[in-house]
Amino acid sequence: MTFPGNSPLIDRRTALKRFGGGLGSLGLASALQAAGDFGPRTHFAPRAKRVIHLFMNGGPFGPDFFEPKPALTKYHGQRPEGADLRTERPTGGLMAVPYAYANHGKSGLPISELLPLTARHADDLCVLNSCHTDNPNHGPALFLMNNGTMTPKVPSMGAWMSYGLGSENRNLPSYLVLCPGRPVRFAELWHSAFLPPQHQGVYINHSKIEPDRMIPWLSAAKPDPALQRRQLDLAAALNREHLAARGPGNEALEGRIEAMETAYRMQFEASDAFDLSKEPEKIREAYGTGHFANGCLLARRLSERGVRFIQVYYGNGQPWDTHSKHDEQTRKLAADIDRPVYALLEDLKQRGLLEDTLVIWGGEFGRTPVTENGNGRDHNPHGFTMWMAGGGVKGGMAYGSTDEFGFKAQENRLHVHDLHATILHLLGLDHEQLTFRHAGRDFRLTDVYGKVAQAVVA
Repeated sequence: MTFPGNSPLIDRRTALKRFGGGLGSLGLASALQAAGDFGPRTHFAPRAKRVIHLFMNGGPFGPDFFEPKPALTKYHGQRPEGADLRTERPTGGLMAVPYAYANHGKSGLPISELLPLTARHADDLCVLNSCHTDNPNHGPALFLMNNGTMTPKVPSMGAWMSYGLGSENRNLPSYLVLCPGRPVRFAELWHSAFLPPQHQGVYINHSKIEPDRMIPWLSAAKPDPALQRRQLDLAAALNREHLAARGPGNEALEGRIEAMETAYRMQFEASDAFDLSKEPEKIREAYGTGHFANGCLLARRLSERGVRFIQVYYGNGQPWDTHSKHDEQTRKLAADIDRPVYALLEDLKQRGLLEDTLVIWGGEFGRTPVTENGNGRDHNPHGFTMWMAGGGVKGGMAYGSTDEFGFKAQENRLHVHDLHATILHLLGLDHEQLTFRHAGRDFRLTDVYGKVAQAVVA
């Protein structure tokens, strides 16, 4: 038995690992049904089929965008009780937010002047104002947001989703990471660890606009599909002999065989999927220019071709890490993302894709309401803002809140584990049942935590 749309190498044994071993109510019969061509692969009916994660690495400040805090202006320069939480670096008094707010859409969702275009989609946004995490340092916070723990060597969120759901398009990877430059320091944020290697995120440097530059060796040196197919079949036969001699369960070798097949198929599918020149000029203009605009447009093209999980990193490093000149930098960053985000939501909506595509926006943590270096803001794990749209969430709502200064999550607190549990739930996966047996224990994305925020589910 095989998962429909997946590699034949994902067999009955893998199905039992994924859905059967020690998974309580799902049991053996459901695991076998999930592994066949005659049953669903989700634990319950999904609201979303795919995810686009717009990752603002470095950490935006929620009150700049979606959660007005007039107390920051009232107590500017002061540090009253409640604004004295521990920060990673020395910080001073409160710093006012200089941006005007207005209510938008039928819902009246408050959005600042920094995002005039995104605000047109106010009724599609589910703003999560009460997010919090466990560490104020970029490294551990990046791991927790992307991998579910603060340490490396565990599968990434996208790898879990690929593993749980498989692919809708065997000619493209199920998990793609669009990140400009050469992000060596980030590679563990999208790896598969002990999950089968075909679920690892495939990194694409989308700052290079031409498909052949984005994906090295996309085209064969001597293009002859028939000869290539024979060469690949020979290599596959030799690899399978090698695999048979070493017994079943060699997932690294199985993954390599599948990677070669996927690479062959990508020569034809990816050449089209990554070619932005095929988009009408008015669509290109709607998204704008720059690497993030290109990433958002690619995300739409990939999502409509069945890629399961797409991450679009804003920049290489931490461009939202505004330790100095915060207001000046934030205005530039907001102007750079506003048009592409609006265009992506509009494009998905017009094509009927937004209803089953979950779009997520946010960073690994937020920023402090108190100042650093006089005009900057430090890291803030205590409370920060993200948003989701489409994919079965309630639009036009703000879920949770921070205190009067935007420092600490207060109402309907949403930990990163809760966020992951909610995302999996929208994809039809029970975060407590999507597990993998490794090193003598069952691992899952949410570790031993996580609670679905049912109030945001449509």
